[in-house]
Amino acid sequence: MTEERTTLLEFPCEFPIKIMGARVDDFAQVVLEVVLTHAPDFDAATMQMRPSAKGNYLAITCTVNATSQAQLDALYREMSSHPMVKVVL
Repeated sequence: MTEERTTLLEFPCEFPIKIMGARVDDFAQVVLEVVLTHAPDFDAATMQMRPSAKGNYLAITCTVNATSQAQLDALYREMSSHPMVKVVL
């Protein structure tokens, strides 16, 4: 028996993903590499980065061209399992 999930999204669509982690030198590059694995057409120049108030953390927003729910699920799984990532929204 396979369970089908329903989604309110219509694909393809622009989908923003916010990734937060410690503000270390290669955090943005790591995020970019994971995003490009799942969304090879992502333009790195569109990444938005914002440090936390005290500068300890960095929030990165990547708006990807989502083609399916499976693509987004795989991206979320890989990103949230990375040791440098604290939160994925």
